Amino acid sequence: MKDRYIFFYITVLTAVVALLLSAAALVLQPYQEANVNNEKMMNILQAADVNVEGANVQELFNKDCVKMMLVNSKGEVVEETTENYTSSAAFKMNLKDELYKRDNGQDFVLPIIVINNGKENVNVLPLQGAGLWGPIWGYIGMTSDFQNVVGVVFDHKSETPGLGAEITTEKFRSQFQGKTIFSDGKFVSIDVVKGGVANLAADLQKHSVDAISGGTITSQGVNNMIENVLGSYLPYIEKQ
Repeated sequence: MKDRYIFFYITVLTAVVALLLSAAALVLQPYQEANVNNEKMMNILQAADVNVEGANVQELFNKDCVKMMLVNSKGEVVEETTENYTSSAAFKMNLKDELYKRDNGQDFVLPIIVINNGKENVNVLPLQGAGLWGPIWGYIGMTSDFQNVVGVVFDHKSETPGLGAEITTEKFRSQFQGKTIFSDGKFVSIDVVKGGVANLAADLQKHSVDAISGGTITSQGVNNMIENVLGSYLPYIEKQ
């Protein structure tokens, strides 16, 4: 009889806890989505060299965002949005899924977010790659002609603090500003160089940044990520 009571008590308690957790998840879900969206908008704005300090990110994003586009593998614009940005397919898109489709020979689309930073229109492109211990990602802002980098934002899941995790620091990110991804009309991406950019020839320095000391594999991951993703935008860029 005692064992039956204990079993009944545990069953009821488990059901009540599960119900409370489910209710809490439903209540908190809109706030969690809002936080994710705010972080994404902030990263996009920072990649476009927009100062977000102390700003209402959503208001600033809605003011500065010119349009969002989806482009296909042929470089054709298949969708364009000029309002309700956070509800658009370009904003919600999971880049990892689209790159998977690309790698498996399937049709895919890629987003382009155009931000006006008060000086120029900046094309912001999402990035997705792999570091030493897990995924890395970010955004890269390019001038309207895609010649030069305006800004970058990087993040990671589990890179080593003080080493690979330094990709998130201003010291590392600021190196990318002004770099170019083309040389004499040929796509060369941006090399993350071990040993120092200063040791390279002047014409190579325009396409290179210093790797993180002690974070060689993560640095190479950033290098590969930029080349891999930007290369998929070339059909669109060439049309411009």
